[in-house]
Amino acid sequence: MAATPEAIRLSTIAAQAAHDKLATTITGLDVSGQMPLTDIFLIVSADNERQVQAIVDAVEETLREEADAKPLRREGNGPGRWVLLDFGDIVVHAQHDDEKDFYDLERLWRDCPHLDLGVVGSQQAESGS
Repeated sequence: MAATPEAIRLSTIAAQAAHDKLATTITGLDVSGQMPLTDIFLIVSADNERQVQAIVDAVEETLREEADAKPLRREGNGPGRWVLLDFGDIVVHAQHDDEKDFYDLERLWRDCPHLDLGVVGSQQAESGS
């Protein structure tokens, strides 16, 4: 099973919003084959709490304005360290770079296909990923 076109559209919009707020990494994973509750994990990170919160706010606002999508649930782990936004078709993990490196969701979900969402984070662009 592959992610739905709507999930890909929402992820692309959210990834662009994170890119606009200078996320250091942006990764889209198609988890639809392994998780029945959602299609895509969008993992974005920033190097400080304020930037993580700015990304979260931008993703929420942009998805609301451009796709009429509102999060079904929002959970946070510390002030701006890891915020999870559940939009149903997609789940956005906005993490501080330290949490991203420690929990390494990409490794945990390594069997899932990566998605090209048309943007990369600033750190990814520097490393040529």
